[in-house]
Amino acid sequence: MYDEDDLRLIDPDASLGSPLDQLASVESAEAEAERPDPEEMLPLLESADVTERMLAARAFCELQDERAIPYLIRLLAEGCPLVRVSAAYALGRNPSSSAVEPLIQQLEQDWNGYVRKGVVWALGTCHDRRSLHPLIDALRTDISAVRLWAASSLGQMAEVDLEAVSLAIAPVGEALADDPIAAVRSNCAWALGQLCQKIPLGEVYATAIAALITALSDPDLGVQEDAKAALLKLGDPRGLQAIEELELEGLL
Repeated sequence: MYDEDDLRLIDPDASLGSPLDQLASVESAEAEAERPDPEEMLPLLESADVTERMLAARAFCELQDERAIPYLIRLLAEGCPLVRVSAAYALGRNPSSSAVEPLIQQLEQDWNGYVRKGVVWALGTCHDRRSLHPLIDALRTDISAVRLWAASSLGQMAEVDLEAVSLAIAPVGEALADDPIAAVRSNCAWALGQLCQKIPLGEVYATAIAALITALSDPDLGVQEDAKAALLKLGDPRGLQAIEELELEGLL
C-alpha cells in the first residue's frame, strides 16, 4: 500500500536534479527487455495496483505512443505523488495539446514540488502559447527546483510564436538578474539565447542582450559561461565587444 510518509525521501528544495532520479529504474523491473513493451505497459496505466500504474507511467518517459496520452492525463490527478510525477514526465515525452490544460491545472494546485517540476518541464515540451503565463508565474514564485525548469521551458517559447517570445523575455531577464540560485540564472541565460534567435532587432531584443551582457559579470562562473555562450551564438556586436573587453581585463 502506498504511504505518503515515503515522500520524506523527496525534498523538492534539496536537489535540482530530476525527480525521476529518486525512483527505481523501469528497466530493472523489465530486466529481460531492453525497453518496455508498450503493449504490456498500456493496460497497466489502469491497473488497480499503484506501483504498476507508476511503473507504467515511467515506461512512457522512454516510449512515445499517443495511445497513452489520455491515461497519463488522468494519472496527473492520482493521489500518489510518485504516480503524478511519472505521468508528468511521460507527458513531456509524449507532448499533446490535449494535455496542456490538465498540466496547467496540476501546476496550480499540486502541493508536491517534484510534481510541479515535472509539470513545468512537460509544459515546455508542448510548445503551446497557453503555457506562457503559468510558466512565468512558476519562474517568479515557485521553489528553486521548479524555477530551474520553468526558465528552460520559457526558452522553448521560441518554438511557439513571436508574441510569446516577446512576452517571455522580460521575466526571464528579471530572473537572470535577481534569482538567488545560480543554476536558475544559468538556465535563464540559456533561455534568453534561445528566445533572441527568434525575434527581430529592436527594443525587446536589445533588452535581452543587455541582460546577457550584465550576466557576464555574475558572481557565479557557470552563469558567466552560459551568458557568454548565448552571446557568442547570437553573434551580437555589443555582446561580442563586451566579452572581448572582459577577457582582456582578465575578468572572464
